[in-house]
Amino acid sequence: MTILIDRDQVVSSPALVPGEGDLVRDHAGADLTIGLINNMPDPALKATERQFMKLLQAAAGPHRIRFHCFSLPSVKRSPEAKWHVESEYSDLSDLERGKFDGLIVTGAEPIAPELDQEPYWQDLTNLIDWAKTNTRSTIWSCLAAHAAVLHLDGIERRRLPAKCHGIFDCDVVTRDGLTRAAPAPLKVSHSRLNEIAESDLVQAGYQVLTRSPQAGVDVFVRQYASRFVFFQGHPEYDALSLQREYLRDIGRYLARERETYPRLPVSYFDAATEEKLARFEKKAAHQRHPALANELPGLNLRADIGAGNAAAMLFRNWLRYLGADADASVAAR
Repeated sequence: MTILIDRDQVVSSPALVPGEGDLVRDHAGADLTIGLINNMPDPALKATERQFMKLLQAAAGPHRIRFHCFSLPSVKRSPEAKWHVESEYSDLSDLERGKFDGLIVTGAEPIAPELDQEPYWQDLTNLIDWAKTNTRSTIWSCLAAHAAVLHLDGIERRRLPAKCHGIFDCDVVTRDGLTRAAPAPLKVSHSRLNEIAESDLVQAGYQVLTRSPQAGVDVFVRQYASRFVFFQGHPEYDALSLQREYLRDIGRYLARERETYPRLPVSYFDAATEEKLARFEKKAAHQRHPALANELPGLNLRADIGAGNAAAMLFRNWLRYLGADADASVAAR
């Protein structure tokens, strides 16, 4: 399925986007074809579609975007999520037959102890190899970034002592078109149990663009025939994404599906909410039962989380990079 994204068009989900004939035709830039390989776990599947479509729409400028959703067939899905993918997404075999300017590849929820033991590993590495020469640029997000550098250069991720989870201030450390006009600092959502060490990346020839004193490397790049852009964070997350993950992990703790109570996301909830959640944690340790989730307090976020500003800037610059050759072709006609 091809979804046409125009900057003036309301986008809510693939199923609700109007057909080509319903879109505004007055645009100066060339069309860009973008693929999203959405491997996120089932509860985040549709939210991830919306987040990336809204980002692309906000960043599109004069370009109209032909947007295709895919998912690796080897990613485990519930019947409901599998039906959604089969009915709303393009078949992965269509990717190689198309001409894509850019690709966005998300991670998946880990199942195996090692990345190269995941059931989707072969499909993912085939995609990495294909993208090197068949896109102008590809974004690898979070776990997909870790998998890509492992496949490309044998760089192993390292387990963190505690989950990196929250909004982190990131600094631009290398001038690059991708970070042009970046706010200082960039506030970016991170949610991961592992990290790639900056020293390993630099030694292998990657260029680090942004980093956080707390969260480490944020954005890094490497040039092949395609420009590969790697996010250790989640710039696409909306304001409530980290809250949903935190509440999910509390639910898993109460149901005894995980042994440890989740830590608060960093720089995310306001001070009053953090105090209420600390009291709830103490209660959960003594009354560990799924029904206790009904007593969770109301949650309020900090007023200054501001993660969306960094995402809008990064994607605007990425589309500008993708559109440079396309605009030149349009102007030459």
